[in-house]
Amino acid sequence: MSGPLILAVETSCDETAVAILRGPGELLVSEISSQIKEHRRFGGVVPEVASRNHLAKIEPLLLSALGRSGCSPAELDCIAATRGPGLLTSLLVGHSAAKGLAIALGRPFIGVNHLEGHLLSPFFGTIDGPGRSLNLIVSGGHTLLVLIDHVASYRLLGRTLDDAAGEAFDKVARLLGLPYPGGPEIDRLSKLGDPTRFELPRSMSGSGDFNFSFSGLKTAVRYLLPKLEGDFLADLCASFQEAVVDVLVRKTIRAAAVSGVQLLTVSGGVSCNSRLRLKVAKATEDAGFELKLAEPWLSTDNAAMIAYAAAEHFRRGYRSDFAEDADPNLSLV
Repeated sequence: MSGPLILAVETSCDETAVAILRGPGELLVSEISSQIKEHRRFGGVVPEVASRNHLAKIEPLLLSALGRSGCSPAELDCIAATRGPGLLTSLLVGHSAAKGLAIALGRPFIGVNHLEGHLLSPFFGTIDGPGRSLNLIVSGGHTLLVLIDHVASYRLLGRTLDDAAGEAFDKVARLLGLPYPGGPEIDRLSKLGDPTRFELPRSMSGSGDFNFSFSGLKTAVRYLLPKLEGDFLADLCASFQEAVVDVLVRKTIRAAAVSGVQLLTVSGGVSCNSRLRLKVAKATEDAGFELKLAEPWLSTDNAAMIAYAAAEHFRRGYRSDFAEDADPNLSLV
């Protein structure tokens, strides 16, 4: 593939990531430094710890990515970085480093919305690129239903009114004494359990809109726990996971039908969940829709999706103002 050579940086939360992409899908290198071990003892991400680790890792990661790619800085056409949303102290590390590199090289800079990175990730490497579709972004911090007309033209159809799905997974895992991050642990244990053993609420499943709520489900698990005895962990994980997935899939299919789209896409860290991938694939097939699932390696926080979003904007002539700063509350629409 041909196209602009773009270096992108992602530091919105606790992953330090750098990628170099040529065109829409020739990924030369993708480097990710995880901080899971550092935050596991706290049961979640501690912003100060995250930013200190970003500061320590960003330069070595940039040098490693350039070395592995075989590209010199002078060959880069554009530098990109996540501008928001996320943890401000984390965002500032990557955004500032990338902007400084762009200024030093005399190259354009593009600040990318982290959610747009997730939104477009199912189209990574496709010839036609992003087109009209309905996307479910489901991650630790966000649960959104977004209608895509084309790049930079999005409409929000629904969102979580409290906890994001991934946040609910992590909080319930903490209640169950499972290690952080909780989502993969619940997914693993659910394969050994009976999802019908415990009747848990499907909040807002009949609300008539496309919004979500998962805090009540988390509270239901909390109140149920003291009443349980014996071997229940796998069954409770499976029952909780089924409740989350049921609501996500039902609302996504209904939103697609109302929107008149033919293509559904699913992205974000929780899209790696095996039960969600299975049920959304079955539901879209039954309803006659097409489906694009973000590849698992593109689903969690990474710089490849940021580079891809930047590439789509770059070829449309968009450039960021160097005066633009990181924004922890940056909106997608």
